Parts: sequence; C-alpha cells; structure tokens
Amino acid sequence: MTAERKGGAAHLGLLTFAVMTATIMHAIDTTIPNVALPHMQGSLLATQEQIAWVLTSYIVAAAIMTPPTGALALKLGRRRLFVVAILGFTAASALCGIATSLTEMLVYRALQGAFGAGLIPLSQATLLDAYPRERHGEAMALWGMGFVAAPIFGPTIGGYLTEAYDWRWIFYINVPIGIAAALGISLYVPDTKKNLDARFDWTGFTFIALAIGALQIMLDRGHHLDWFQSTEIVVLAVVSALALYLFIVHSLTAEKPLIDLAIFRDANFVSGMLIAFLIAVVVLAMLALLSHLLQDVLEYPVIDAGHIMGPRGIGTLVAMTIAGRIVDRVNPRYLVCFGVSLTASAFWLMTGFNLNVDAWQLIWTGFLQGFGMGCIYVPLSTFMFSTLPAQYRTDGASLNSLIRNIGASAGIAILEALLASNRQAFRSHIVETITPYDPRFREPSLPSAWSLETLEGVAKLSTEIDRQAKMLAYLTDFQWMTAITLVILPLLLIGRHRRY
Repeated sequence: MTAERKGGAAHLGLLTFAVMTATIMHAIDTTIPNVALPHMQGSLLATQEQIAWVLTSYIVAAAIMTPPTGALALKLGRRRLFVVAILGFTAASALCGIATSLTEMLVYRALQGAFGAGLIPLSQATLLDAYPRERHGEAMALWGMGFVAAPIFGPTIGGYLTEAYDWRWIFYINVPIGIAAALGISLYVPDTKKNLDARFDWTGFTFIALAIGALQIMLDRGHHLDWFQSTEIVVLAVVSALALYLFIVHSLTAEKPLIDLAIFRDANFVSGMLIAFLIAVVVLAMLALLSHLLQDVLEYPVIDAGHIMGPRGIGTLVAMTIAGRIVDRVNPRYLVCFGVSLTASAFWLMTGFNLNVDAWQLIWTGFLQGFGMGCIYVPLSTFMFSTLPAQYRTDGASLNSLIRNIGASAGIAILEALLASNRQAFRSHIVETITPYDPRFREPSLPSAWSLETLEGVAKLSTEIDRQAKMLAYLTDFQWMTAITLVILPLLLIGRHRRY
C-alpha cells in the first residue's frame, strides 16, 4: 500500500520532504569540497593529486558499502537502517570539520561515504514504494532534483561557506541538517518487514569490497606508477578481476547471495546501469576539474568560481521540472537522447576555451550542460525501474547507486591522470620550441617580463608556459568527455518502453 493511500497527501508530502533532505545531504557532499580543495590543500599539506583523494575516498567507501544496503534493510528494517545511516553520516561530517591532517581527513571522509552509502538507494526505494506506479515519474523527478542538482550546486555552496567562514563549515553544516533528517525519517517513513533470522552474505560482501577497493587504488596510483609497467598495478588489477569473478560465481551458487543476479535479466535495468555509469564518469569529474581550472588556471577567487558553476545547477533544475511533467507521457528514451546530445554539445563547446575565456562563456555552457543532464536523470530512472519487479527495487537502487559511485571515482581518477600526463607532454612540447635564437623573442611586442636574458624573465615565462600547458590539458579532457557522452546513444536501443 502506498503512503498516499495510507496516510493522505499531507503524510506523503512530509515523507517526501524527510527523504529528500537525506538525499540532498549525501549528494551535496560528493562535490561541496570541490571549490574548497585548494584551501584544504594548504591546510592539510597535500599535493593536488593527494587532495583529490578527499573526493575519491568518499566515493569509494560509498561504493563498497552500497551493495549490502538491500540485505541490511531486510534484516534491520528500512526505517531503522535509514536513521542509523543518517546519524553516522552526521557524526562523520563533524569529524571531517575538525580534521588536522590529510590522513585524518581521508579516514573521516571514508566514514562519511560508508554511512552515506545507503541513503541514496534507501531514499529511492522509499519513494518508489510510497508513490503509486502511475506517479513514479513524478517521484523520480523529485528524487532526481535532490540527487542530481545537489552535487551541481555543491561547489557554489562550498564557495560561499569557504569565503564567508572557513572550509571546515562545508562539513559542519551537515550536523543540524542530519539531525532534522533523522527525526523526519523516524516519524514519517513506514518500516518494512524485518527478517531477523536473515543471514548476511559476508563472503559475497568481502569479494565485492575487495574488487572495488583494489580497482580504485589501481586507478588512483596508476598514473604515478606508470600503469602496467608497475608490479603493484598489475597485482591490483589481478586482485580486482579475480575478486569480481569470485563474487559472480558465489552469487550464482549461494542460497542467499548479497545481490540476486537475476536482476540483470531486465534489459531496461542493464541499459540504464551502463548509461548511469558513463554519466557518472563525466559529471563529477567535470565538477572536480572545473573547480581547479577556474581557480588555478583562470585565477578566479573561490566565491566567483562558485558563482560561475552555479548556473549549471539551475539548468538541471529547470530541465528536471520539465522532464518530470512529461516523462509519463512520452518515451523516456527520447528525453535521454535529447539530454545526451545537449550535454555532448556543451562539452564540445568547452574544447574551444582558451586562457582569455570570459565568465559569460563559462556560465552559459555550464547552464547548457546542466540542462542536458537534467533531461537525462528523471527519464533514465523511470526507464530503469519501469519493468523491474517490486522485490528487486532496493537491490536495484543499491546497484544503481553503486555503479554511479564506481563511475564517478573512475572518472575522477582517470581524467585527473590524463590531465597530469597531458600537462607534462604539452609543457615539454612548448619548451622544445623556445630558444634565445627564436625571432619571436626579439619582437618589440613581447612583454619585457618574459625576457630570456634575465632570471626573472625566464621564471615568469616558465609560469606562463605552465598555464598554457594546463589549459591544453584541460581541453583534451573535455574532448574525452564529449566522446564518452556520445557512447551513451547506442545504449538507448537496449530495452523497451512500458506505458502505464
């Protein structure tokens, strides 16, 4: 029985508000540290590559702890698990705020991710159960506004808090919100049937945790160790692949596996998972890269960087509002196709940026990209779950969250690695063309500060070469993002459209 029939529209509204508060709190913490990373880097004495672990440690911990959500909800009850997850997430947020070293920050962020892992699948499954099937498009639109728009607005909110107070407040802000969300969940979310005798599949959990953990360490360290030229990377790749294989074999043979692999018989769900993975690869990586581009290369203050990134979230909200109203009346694949095309176009326009790009270009391409993303998430969620049996909803939502987390962590790690590698390659290429005999360095129009005849001139010229090389490296990443986004289009041919 849906919450609408059981407790009326007012009860359904309060339930939705409580669930969305938890969703937004978790989703926004995926990206709210982005614009604060340069400030955190100085406070915690970390390099640019190391400080990126503040993002990936959270995502990886969430990815590892997402698969058990369905089993834990069955054993403890959905409402109790929901409240425990929120309170644990809130406590970990407070610890992040008082961290004094990079090690402490990474441990506390991992705790945040671990407790927050269940919030997304629990919230999605709760709304799907609370709303009647014919209103699932509306429910997923509401859920999507929090889950998708919150990470996009995260850098803007992080910029305000960092500029007005301190970067630590991006974590402290979760404490009152978390307490309010836990209270709302305990009051308005109905509990599900418990099975206290249910056995948790520790074997399956160990295998999937090992596979995800080894994969992420490989992605994080691969660039620094020259990838498969390193024995460590080869070992990590083998461990990850072997653990995944053992997880699949175990799941096919165990009586009560962690995840029932029968869920993958649903073509819509499989197609949606692949699309969600590719979207996650580019979305969070883009936010992480853009923050550094704006502050380190284009030299915008943190508050201005937040303002420039904000319209992306506005575009997402506008598109989701529209998509939520029409998704039940049109084939959702058409909306996803439109959104993918728009997003890819925005990425392609960004490949034409240069060091003189103005704020307006950054803003309107961001809005266009956000609008495209907003056209994707609501119909994609509706499409994924339209043919999935009700008993698989919690597991389906958990897997959906898991694949997004893996995609996000992989995207950040790979595109950051590409950025660093291409930056060195472009710098080497530019330096090779510079000699004291080059007639360009005798032009009257050449800034005197770049003179090759003084140490100061050489140092300033080297700084400018760094900026040029970084910008070229960012443009190359944007090209890759364009290509990855376009790969989504043929995946839309899988599955079928179900009309209610």
